[in-house]
Amino acid sequence: MGFKCGIVGLPNVGKSTLFNALTQTAAAQAANYPFCTIEPNVGEVAVPDPRLDDLVRIASSKEKIPTRLTFVDIAGLVRGASKGEGLGNQFLANIREVDAIAHVVRCFTDGDVTHVEGKVDPAADIETIETELMLADLDSLERRAVALEKKAKGADKEAKESLDLVNRALPLLREGKPARLVERKPDEEKLFQSLGLMTAKPVLYVCNVDESDADKGNAYSDAVFARAKAEGAIAVVVSAKIESEIAVMPEADQAEFLEAVGLTEPGLNRVIRAGYDLLGLVTYFTVGPKEARAWTITKGTRAPGAAGVIHSDFEKGFIRAETIAFKDYTTLGGESGARDAGKLRLEGKDYVVQDGDVLHFRFAN
Repeated sequence: MGFKCGIVGLPNVGKSTLFNALTQTAAAQAANYPFCTIEPNVGEVAVPDPRLDDLVRIASSKEKIPTRLTFVDIAGLVRGASKGEGLGNQFLANIREVDAIAHVVRCFTDGDVTHVEGKVDPAADIETIETELMLADLDSLERRAVALEKKAKGADKEAKESLDLVNRALPLLREGKPARLVERKPDEEKLFQSLGLMTAKPVLYVCNVDESDADKGNAYSDAVFARAKAEGAIAVVVSAKIESEIAVMPEADQAEFLEAVGLTEPGLNRVIRAGYDLLGLVTYFTVGPKEARAWTITKGTRAPGAAGVIHSDFEKGFIRAETIAFKDYTTLGGESGARDAGKLRLEGKDYVVQDGDVLHFRFAN
């Protein structure tokens, strides 16, 4: 099960530097000119979760396998991208393929790094990107509405339902509002997502600040946080420059470096966790002497679906799930302690897996 978070933003805001740090590679070229990234670079990163270390210690597992999140570095958008300016059409197609958007916003001043709009203005930068995405969505829906209207005149029930969603989204887009504001019922969500609207995707604002502001941010990032709160979005502060230094540093030296710059952990950990939360994901664990492993599922997933993440046969032949809450597992010293205390539960097909559950699936071959 793959979950992709696309890194977008204007040119020269630090997207590729951030991506390189995230994946600890130089796969994405970071350079001081627009369009240095032509093809989207894809990298998988481990989701930091100290709970996994506790499980490894308690179970004496030989291997630790974290869950992972995919980031896609998408080349910089510019004003007019929705009309094909720059490399707009290609970039917009890449954004449609991701599950969520990590919007890197320039919140630093550096005369040596050219700003494509000529000034540092986070609010204006966000508006530029959002406008281009809305214009592209508007164009897509207006063209799609014509075909749906023809199908809806017949007996095509799905076309009628899709047209209804399109007609709810169009007025918002024409007013300069993102499609994520469309009011919809839970049972309409899957069909709504099938429309492939970029402004319907959840957004994480990544405020790229100067090194001196990496711990608390600055006035620029404060403005972005205020906007995120008003939108119901998420924002984090990070210094891509610091993160790129940490990424190539021996692990033994990282703690001392972080302390020197006033940080308790790499800012990328916050970015990864925020992206994970943004996608509505939770983690469950499987634990044994061979390995302790984290698995990703969406919130609300029932036990058979969670089993299917490991293997489709587990879902097809699901019988029940031996379940221990993480707190019970750790405080009672593992599976045997939890079992003796009556904290190991047998859950059936309707059980909704909770974040941190330690599970062992029983299934029929």
